[in-house]
Amino acid sequence: MKEQENRRQYTREFKNEAVGLVLRGHKPATEIAGDLGVGVSLLYRWKREYLTNKEQAFPGTGHLHNPEDERIRLLERELRDVKEERDILKKAVSIFSKGPK
Repeated sequence: MKEQENRRQYTREFKNEAVGLVLRGHKPATEIAGDLGVGVSLLYRWKREYLTNKEQAFPGTGHLHNPEDERIRLLERELRDVKEERDILKKAVSIFSKGPK
């Protein structure tokens, strides 16, 4: 079986600097990508994300910038967990209420 490769993670600063190099245009994007050791398509995706919304580009570890959005995300996760627990308890009650055969 093939060993799973670890995904490389890049810091926000690294991504911003890489996009800056592309936007300055001193070198072609393919050359910049090769120098940085990233794929060209990844570099273009970072550029698109940056140009779409500079302030919220590359948020990092999944935390949203807007505190209200973060709160909603956490509440939705909690609701999903509670629903899952409820369904498990319903199944357990139905199994134990049948009694021995």
